[in-house]
Formats: sequence, structure tokens, C-alpha cells
Amino acid sequence: MKIDILSLFPEMFTGVLSASMMHQAADRGIVDFAVTNFRDYTENKHNRVDDYPYGGGAGMVLTPQPIFDAVDAVTESAEQQPRVILLTPQGRPYQQADAEALSKEDHLIFICGHYEGYDERIRDHLITDEISIGDYVLTGGELGAMVVIDSVVRLLPGVLGNETSAVSDSFSNGLLEHPQYTRPANFRGFEVPEVLRSGNHAKIDEWRYRQSIKRTYERRPELLNKLSLDEQAKDWLEALKSND
Repeated sequence: MKIDILSLFPEMFTGVLSASMMHQAADRGIVDFAVTNFRDYTENKHNRVDDYPYGGGAGMVLTPQPIFDAVDAVTESAEQQPRVILLTPQGRPYQQADAEALSKEDHLIFICGHYEGYDERIRDHLITDEISIGDYVLTGGELGAMVVIDSVVRLLPGVLGNETSAVSDSFSNGLLEHPQYTRPANFRGFEVPEVLRSGNHAKIDEWRYRQSIKRTYERRPELLNKLSLDEQAKDWLEALKSND
């Protein structure tokens, strides 16, 4: 996968892309990162990328020319149209299903904005996706891009040490992940559930599924409204509700 990032502060990505899973993915040739400062594409003598909004108002607006030209430059040799992603509080809320869809693409471009907003022509004629990582406002789109990129890259084949890890993550099946334990079996008198030490994988799978439903019901009950649960799961859920 090719990932291009357009940012006014490319140095923010240095640590993120050169450490941990991101570095390993790039080192193995699974993903190719490139960070471009779109200020380099300005055509005015002061290298300005923003201007006052038509109609007045507070703040400055990113001008279209540098961003359009930067996208043209990074897609010049592209064999097919990449997904061009705008990080913005106005975008659709980002979900695990979005990460899974983006992980199947060959080329992604992330545009990290600043100031009051973007010239609307960027939205109308350049991008394919508007994404929000939450109902709050950040100084710029860099942190949002890092979040999305991390969630996508970890799904690429060969990135995680255990390919089944991503399948059992929270939200991958619509539920929050079940509790996890490791050695020692008894720590300060707190014991690992006996079923997990039983070696009975059918019972372990059932326990984990039941715990996922319980944890989702307790912490994110609205997620259950989107799922088609089997009869056993419905019975477990009704039992939980009756104990409230």
C-alpha cells in the first residue's frame, strides 16, 4: 500500500512512522509512506496557504491551489485513482468497518488541515472521503490522520505477528472484546477464570463470546442494536437485562 500524507507540519509524523508497527510495516515493504508539505506547492511569493474567508468571519481558510497541486504531484504516476481523505470534524464518524475497507485500497492520500477550515472546492472536487475521529476539535488533522493510518496499516497482511489478532479486536465483529488474562494464574489472590485454564476450546469460545456480549451491554449497549444475535446470545442478553 502507498500512503501519502499532506501536512503543513510533516515533522509531526517522524516519530510515529519510524517506530513500532508502522516502522516494521514499512521496513518489510508492506506499506510505503510519504509525507509532503503542501506549502511547497504555493504559487505566491510569501508561500501562504490560507486567506480570509469570502463574506467575512473569524479565522483563515486553506486555499485550494496548494492542496490541488500537491495531490496532482503525488498522483502523477498513479495507475488508478486513490482514495483522498480529508480529516475534519464535519466528516462521518470513523468506524472499524471503515478501517477494513480502506485496508483493501492500494493508495491512500490524507489531507491534514489547519486554521478555520478548507475552501469548499477542495471538498467538492478533490476528495473522496471526509472522516472524523470524534466529536471534538483538534488543532489540525495530523493526529486524526495518525489514528486512521494506524488502524488501517495494522490490518494489512503480514503486519501483525498473529493474523487472527485483528479478527478478534473490539468492533471487528460488532462487539467489544472479551477480557484477556495471562500468567500467573494467581496474582495477589486474583485468579484467572478456571474455564480459560481448562483446555476445552469450545467452552473457552463460548465464555469469550458471552463475556463480549456482557461487556458490550455494560459499556456500549447501543452497539447491540446493530447486530443480529443468535438465539443463545439473545438469551444471555435477556438474562443480563433481567439482573439490572
